[in-house]
Amino acid sequence: MRCCISRIVKWHSNLRNFSSANSTIISHIPQNSSDGPTSTRQINDETVSKMYGTSCEKFPADEPVSNMLVDSFGRKHTYLRISLTERCNLRCQYCMPAEGAELTASPQLLSQNEIVRLANIFVSSGVNKIRLTGGEPTVRKDIDDICLQLSNLKRLKTLAMTTNGITLAKKLPRLKECGLSLLNISLDTLVPAKFEFMTRRKGHDRVLNSIDAAIELGYSPVKVNCVVMRGFNDDEICDFVELTREKPINVRFIEFMPFDGNVWNSKKLVPYSEMMDILVRSGKELQRIQDHPTETAKNFRIDGHQGTVSFITSMTEHFCAGCNRLRLLADGNFKVCLFGPSEVSLRDPMRHGADDSELEEIIGAAIKRKKAAHAGMFNLAKTPNRPMIHIGG
Repeated sequence: MRCCISRIVKWHSNLRNFSSANSTIISHIPQNSSDGPTSTRQINDETVSKMYGTSCEKFPADEPVSNMLVDSFGRKHTYLRISLTERCNLRCQYCMPAEGAELTASPQLLSQNEIVRLANIFVSSGVNKIRLTGGEPTVRKDIDDICLQLSNLKRLKTLAMTTNGITLAKKLPRLKECGLSLLNISLDTLVPAKFEFMTRRKGHDRVLNSIDAAIELGYSPVKVNCVVMRGFNDDEICDFVELTREKPINVRFIEFMPFDGNVWNSKKLVPYSEMMDILVRSGKELQRIQDHPTETAKNFRIDGHQGTVSFITSMTEHFCAGCNRLRLLADGNFKVCLFGPSEVSLRDPMRHGADDSELEEIIGAAIKRKKAAHAGMFNLAKTPNRPMIHIGG
């Protein structure tokens, strides 16, 4: 208890530094270029560094997809993220600008039928995984029906959802019945006071209850997304890892990324290499897991732990060469890269009578325009992009 109080006091003393981004920037942050991924810096020696790097680069040959889903670099896009709403019951600082964000009027958002129609086009062409995002997807009243219809699409193997967990516990039994097969729950701190500061709302205990409810319902692993920010929660990395000791939890540490309105600053960024240093110095014995070629995370097992730990290194060690992700926004815009400003509307041609083949042409043309890699860490901060609340988590 004394230790916990001490840490909370320390956090409050650091809060001003976090808010003003005056923390000292570390000297070893590498800058990405569009020519390819930077390699992780050495932690102990060259062998360890290679183990912590990306573990595979080639695409499997056994994923039949239509030409519509293949870009000019040969990447097969079999994973579609669908934002169901721009509304959310939290106001997380890295997602929602301090002054709020102007939300799209309801008539301009995709209806349930439009979502299912577009999803069917993608799945029929080779998409085998769909993830529902927001905003907060559980605030949408027809979430059950959407899950049921999507899970019944032929050739779809996985229906996942990313949620803040605030209302999840009571809705999850029905969502599982409707075919929801994978869960990511966002939680950036284990300290309630920090949670209220970051989200501008209460509800920390409800998120923890949702994680436990998911485990009880058999979700394994339950993925917990944690955006790591210097001066806010970088002192909790080892505490988050402890969540994986007795429970089938996959903690996913995410490098802080720039989006419009979230006041991104490199001084707030805690790079993957530094997070690894923290864990290695704490005595954790991490074993690299061989990842799928399209995996965005670097995944590790820890001796004696039931769960696993992952790192999403979008900023310091990008994974663009293996990207298989596409995004359908709540307003019907189609986005081929999370960090790219380019979007094309599927809603407008659909509402003006376009048939499926015409929509496929629009989708295919957008995918063919996808670039080899994003612009790099520091250039991304200067590139116009919508707030995350608009794009979808």
